[in-house]
Amino acid sequence: MSSASSADSSSPEQPTEPGTRPGRLTAAAAVAATEGVALVAGGLVLLVTSLGDRPDDLTSALMGAVTLVALGLIPLVAARGLWLRRSWSRGPAVITQILALPVAWQLLQANSVMIPAGIALAVLAVTGLVLLVSPSTTAALGIRRPGEDAP
Repeated sequence: MSSASSADSSSPEQPTEPGTRPGRLTAAAAVAATEGVALVAGGLVLLVTSLGDRPDDLTSALMGAVTLVALGLIPLVAARGLWLRRSWSRGPAVITQILALPVAWQLLQANSVMIPAGIALAVLAVTGLVLLVSPSTTAALGIRRPGEDAP
């Protein structure tokens, strides 16, 4: 084995175990991507409606839209990292799921058409968390459990 190929195989960006991507990791990437697309789409809808409706506080409406788009990029980047089996991607994906839970709770408290959105978000967030802490996911990402020796 040449020194160039051995340097490539020890790169922290490469998965530690060769093989196929576990289904749970693929599903976790899909959950994160779904949340990211929803946030970006929501931000773009808010942007368009803010520009068209001329709200009382246009600056706040535009900042809300930009914030949603920016927040949507986090799970999208995490989803790409999960798809490529990058260990760093689990952190942002888990944080996204944890932050989605109180948002889902608030949507469930509404007496409106937002209740189904709250249910969908809660299901996505809990599903995402379960998938992200799955042993097959952590193994595929090369994340060791506490007390586990390095290979």
